[in-house]
Amino acid sequence: MKKLLQDRVIVQTGDITSIEVDAIVNAANSSLMGGGGVDGAIHRRGGKAILQECKEIRQHQYPEGLPTGKAVITNAGKLPSSHIIHTVGPVWHGGNQDEEQQLEAAYTNSLSVASETGLKTVAFPAISTGVYGFPKSKAATIAYQTIKQFLNSHSLPREVYLVFFSSDDEQVFLETLQTYNLE
Repeated sequence: MKKLLQDRVIVQTGDITSIEVDAIVNAANSSLMGGGGVDGAIHRRGGKAILQECKEIRQHQYPEGLPTGKAVITNAGKLPSSHIIHTVGPVWHGGNQDEEQQLEAAYTNSLSVASETGLKTVAFPAISTGVYGFPKSKAATIAYQTIKQFLNSHSLPREVYLVFFSSDDEQVFLETLQTYNLE
C-alpha cells in the first residue's frame, strides 16, 4: 500500500468487492446488466438488488444504455460498501476516438457523483485497462492527474482508493508516476 497526495490517495492491490468504503466504482458496460471482469464480480457478490436498481436506471434515465464517461449510483447490495458508482470506460481504438477524454470523464463524473452524494471514501479499479484494452501506463497518467485535479478543488471524497487486481498492475501504475515525475 502506498499513500499519495497528502494521504488522500491510497494505492493497493486487492479485491475491490471486499473493500469497506462508502462507494466502489464499477467499470461497467453500457447495459448496466453485469458482465465480465470487475463488473461481473460486483454483480455476483452484490446480489440481485444491484441489478434491480440498474434496470430502473435503464428504464427511466438511460434506455439506450449508460454512455461512455457518464456515472450513476446505486446501492451496493450485499457488498461491504454502501454504494456502487457505475461508469463506462472507453474501449481503446488506438487513441484516435477521444478515448483519453472519455477515460478522464469516467473518473471525473464518478468523483462528482461521490462528492455530490456526500461520500467520504471511494475505491476505483483500473478503468478500461482489462478487456477494453486501454494502455495501462497511459490510463495511470490520466487517472492520477484527473483525481489530483478533482481533489485539489473538492473536499469530498476525502480518500480515494486505487485498487489493482494484481501487484503487477499496481507496479505499472507506480512506475508510471515515477517515470513521468507525477507524484
